[in-house]
Order: sequence, then C-alpha cells, then structure tokens
Amino acid sequence: MSEILRSASAVRVRIPLNAPVAVMIAGTAIIATRCIGLIMLSNNLGVAGLQSFIETSSRSWDLTLLFLASLAILFMELRCGFGVMRGQPWARWCYVGCQFAGAGYLFVATWRGFYPEMFALSGDNAAEIFGQLLLHKSPDMVVAALLFLPPASQRFFNRGR
Repeated sequence: MSEILRSASAVRVRIPLNAPVAVMIAGTAIIATRCIGLIMLSNNLGVAGLQSFIETSSRSWDLTLLFLASLAILFMELRCGFGVMRGQPWARWCYVGCQFAGAGYLFVATWRGFYPEMFALSGDNAAEIFGQLLLHKSPDMVVAALLFLPPASQRFFNRGR
C-alpha cells in the first residue's frame, strides 16, 4: 500500500495547476450558487413543502417531465462547474447552453402563464418580464463572461487545440 502512495505515477490528478483565476472563480461560483440555491429552496419550503412539491410534480406527465428536466439541468450545471475548473472546453459551452435553456423557459413560462408558478417572474408585458429575467440571470452572465472574455481564460480553454 505504501508503494502506491509513494509512486507519483499511481496518483493522477487531472486538475490543471495553471488554471487562471477567472476560470477558478467561475467554476467555484457555478457550483456554489447551485448548491446554495438548492439549500435555500429546501429551507424555504421545509420538509412538508418539499414533499408537497414532489407529490404535485408527480401527478401528471408534463409536471414530472418538467421536474426531471430541472433536475437534469441542475446536475449538468454542477458537472459543468467541475469541468470548467479542469479545463474542459465543452463545459463552458454546456453551461451557456443550460443558461439559454433555463432563461428561455423562464421567459416563456412567465409570458404565457405556464405552470408551476414557482418558475415565474413578475411582470405584465414582455418588456417587464425581460427586464426581470436580465436581473435574475445577471450573476450567470457574469460567470459566462469570466469563462469567455478574459484572454487568459481563452488561452486556457484553447490550449489543447
């Protein structure tokens, strides 16, 4: 056992040591905001509220699919956060795709009055809803900017090409 621990070739760490600060901040922010959001939602709803939400989501196929899709997006975003910190170029594009999918559904659900009300913003017309959506998604836009705009981030993700 000690031979395995002494050998440098036995332990392979895939996290690059030269990741730019902007990439590390973005990856950490992705993971932290999703985990904290999940904790805040469960704290806000409580145990009975979570049970009621899951029970309501399982009553019909469309609500069940929406619930499963939101969980899939959550887990994909978490995977993207870890992938970004490892320098995988697909992770930043996947993160941006998840943001577009989430923002698109949030806008359409609010504008057309889809359910559940949990996935809705305040606003009477498309302009007000779009303004609320921009405010709601501004932290995610900052994270995406950290992944795409700084030259160090661009070099980091393009180093394997």
